[in-house]
Amino acid sequence: MSIQFPRFLAAALTGALLVSAGAAQAQHKSAPKPAAPAAPAAPSAPAAPAAPPQAAQQQAPQGPIKADLVAVQPDWTKVCGADPQSKKEVCYTTRDFGAQADQPLLALAVYDPKGDDTKVIRLLLPPGLMLRPGFRFAVDKGALEAGEFEICFPNGCFALAKIKASVVDSMKKAEKMTIIVKNQYNNEVTFLLPLAGFGKSFDGPPVDPKVLEEQQKKLQEELQKKAEEERKKLEAQKPAAPAGK
Repeated sequence: MSIQFPRFLAAALTGALLVSAGAAQAQHKSAPKPAAPAAPAAPSAPAAPAAPPQAAQQQAPQGPIKADLVAVQPDWTKVCGADPQSKKEVCYTTRDFGAQADQPLLALAVYDPKGDDTKVIRLLLPPGLMLRPGFRFAVDKGALEAGEFEICFPNGCFALAKIKASVVDSMKKAEKMTIIVKNQYNNEVTFLLPLAGFGKSFDGPPVDPKVLEEQQKKLQEELQKKAEEERKKLEAQKPAAPAGK
């Protein structure tokens, strides 16, 4: 079965959306939103000596991190189509999540090959993760199950787990899904994803491809607009250059 992930979230995962930073923002909602990096400001005094590597490591976040995510889109999206290899109909129900509604951080998709009891959970996760442990997940307070990473790109990593239909049935009635990974500092990171509305979309009719295209286009435009607003705010906060220089 050829599993694809026709979402545009990977393009929105540029910048500093590493797991350590993203999770920290989820814990501290008052922290500034990530934006396009500004050019480094010239120091007004002689720069201090660079910190040794050991000191830099000590500044890394310590201990487990827990992040309650929120949905980016108003609702789940269900899309159906014919698998090019098996020729069978495959539907997937997907949604993007982030630390805030305008900060996409990861995406979840549940694939439903018709007539097959084996379903597929696929994640699009931010970069900066340890790949060898894979990921673990649980539905509400259910037992933890394991999945593995497939492939990584500069903007994100794909991970997959095969599950039974009974797991999907539990997701339909559940409040949340727990996703556990390890970041680049070997800290355990736990993402909590709300599952409200999943069952209705999974069992409901698929979205019209044209409507889906319009939804994605609108969301992408909104994200680009917010990124531009943040860039302008950063520029406005830059100190004015001294006169005569």
